[in-house]
Amino acid sequence: MKKIKKIFRVIEKTLTVFEEFTLFLTVFLALGGLFLNVVLRYGYSYTLAWSEELVRLVIIYTTFIGSSVAVKKSQQVKIDAVIQFFPKTEKFFEFLSLLATVVMGIFLIKFGLDIIKLMAMTNQSTIILKVPMSVVYGVLPLTGCLMILRAMGRFYRFFLVW
Repeated sequence: MKKIKKIFRVIEKTLTVFEEFTLFLTVFLALGGLFLNVVLRYGYSYTLAWSEELVRLVIIYTTFIGSSVAVKKSQQVKIDAVIQFFPKTEKFFEFLSLLATVVMGIFLIKFGLDIIKLMAMTNQSTIILKVPMSVVYGVLPLTGCLMILRAMGRFYRFFLVW
């Protein structure tokens, strides 16, 4: 039991470091690009087209990776009206929520890989930065894996407390 607990702790720390570092890095780059664009636009009447595209890509990335963080913190969008009236059903609905999270993660992996294959076959890229769309859509299976791992960690804690 101690070995399993240690494995979950290492996975948890690794995922947290990965999520926080990449979120920090991408948001920092987007803010830097926007700041440079504002300075150039108002100081020199010159606009950088790539900064807006970079911000769009960062918003996509942070939204999906943020969903993994939401699973970690149990802060997904929930309707808890039934739990308000019947508090004893909370564990059951938490279990269903985690199960739905795993199913959603599987869908993200499956369909994300399908989209990546399609984008790789068609050689599509973003208009200005020329980032391959297969890289952009790579966040889908990554998010699916992260969500499943986070849900498994919560399942583990769920059954320990149950």
